[in-house]
Amino acid sequence: MTDDIDAAGPAPFTAADYAARMASAARSAADAGLAGLLIAPGPDLTHLTGYRPTTETERLTLLVLAAGQDPVLIVPALEAPDAASAPGAGALTLRDWADGKDPYAVTAPLLDFRGRFGVSDNTWSLHLLGLQRELPNTSFAALTDCLPMLRAVKDPRELERLAAAGAAADAAYAQIVHVPFAGRRETDVAADLAALLRAHGHSQVDFTVVGSGPNGANPHHEAGDRVIRHGDMVVLDFGGLRFGYGSDISRTVHVGEPTAEEQRVHDIVREAQQAGVAAVRPGVACQEVDRAARAVITEFGYGDRFIHRTGHGIGVTTHEPPYMVEGEEQPLLPGMCFSVEPGVYLPGRFGVRIEDIVTVTEDGGRRLNNAPRELAVVE
Repeated sequence: MTDDIDAAGPAPFTAADYAARMASAARSAADAGLAGLLIAPGPDLTHLTGYRPTTETERLTLLVLAAGQDPVLIVPALEAPDAASAPGAGALTLRDWADGKDPYAVTAPLLDFRGRFGVSDNTWSLHLLGLQRELPNTSFAALTDCLPMLRAVKDPRELERLAAAGAAADAAYAQIVHVPFAGRRETDVAADLAALLRAHGHSQVDFTVVGSGPNGANPHHEAGDRVIRHGDMVVLDFGGLRFGYGSDISRTVHVGEPTAEEQRVHDIVREAQQAGVAAVRPGVACQEVDRAARAVITEFGYGDRFIHRTGHGIGVTTHEPPYMVEGEEQPLLPGMCFSVEPGVYLPGRFGVRIEDIVTVTEDGGRRLNNAPRELAVVE
C-alpha cells in the first residue's frame, strides 16, 4: 500500500502548464527552422495538451503548432466532446470535422504551403500522405530527427511524478525479493512484479522482464515458462506508468548463494553503473555516460559482453530521447531524466544488469531509484 500523500497524488497539470509547453514547443520549432509542428495522438500530444483519445482511429486528430499563431487541435466531430474536456483544452482552439468531409482540406489552411513541419513519429502514413496531396510543396520531418529533445527537459512537477514512479518501483523490488523464486516459472514472478507495481500506484505496467539462468543473457528476454532453479542468476527489469510518468528499474538477484565468478561479475556491473551515474552533470555529452560505464566493464575483460546502450530517456513513455550511447553528443541539461543500466551477458550461462533512473541537477545527477544494488540472495 502507498502512504496517504502518495495516494492523494501530485496536483494535476493546468491549462496554463499546457499553454506554456505548447508555446515552448512552437518556439523550439521556429529555432530549428521549422514552420511548425504537427502532433498526432501519442506521447507528444499527451505531453503538450493532456489529451489522450480513448480509441485508436483512422479519423484525423492533429495538433497544429506554429510560432505566432494560436494552437489548433483538429478532431473528428464525434470525439470533440472528449477533446474539449482534456486538461489543456482551454489553451487551444478546437476545430472539428464531420464524417464525409475532407479533414486534410480543413487542416491545410492552417499550414504554410511552402513550409517544413516537424511531425510526431507515430503519425499515420495515411494522414501524412493526405496532407502531402493537399499541400504538395510542404515538406515534413520526423520529430526524432528534427526536434529530438522536445520532451527531454522535465519541469519540477514532472520530476515529482518521475520520483514517485521510481519510489513505487523501489517498493515493488523490496517486496519481490521475499517471494519464492526456486521451483516457480518466470511468468509467475513476472505476475508478482506486475501486481506489486499496481499495488504501489502504477496505472500501467509496461514490462516485467524475468530472465533466469541462461535466459538472463538475453537483455530483452520476455518471461517464459522456464522453471527457476536453485543456483540461478535472475535479471529483473520492470516498470510502467504512475501519475502518467514512467518507472524503469533493473536488479539482478541470485537463488541461493552465488559462486565467486557470479559475485565478481555482479560487482563489476555495479561499479560500472556507479561510474555512469558519477559522470552525469550539466554540459557533459550523453555519450560520456556510456563511455564511463563501458570503460569499467571493458577494463575487466567483458567489453564485448556489454551489448546495448547504457541508457534511454524516460517521461510520459518509458523509452524516449535522450539516449546514453556512443555518438550522441547532445549535452546533458538540468531536468533531463534517463536510465543508467550497464550489463554483462554471458550466452548460455547468465546475465547481470543494474539500472536506475537518474535526473540531471544543476551541479550533477540524482538517482530516482534507491533500492539496494547489492546482489540479493532469494529463495
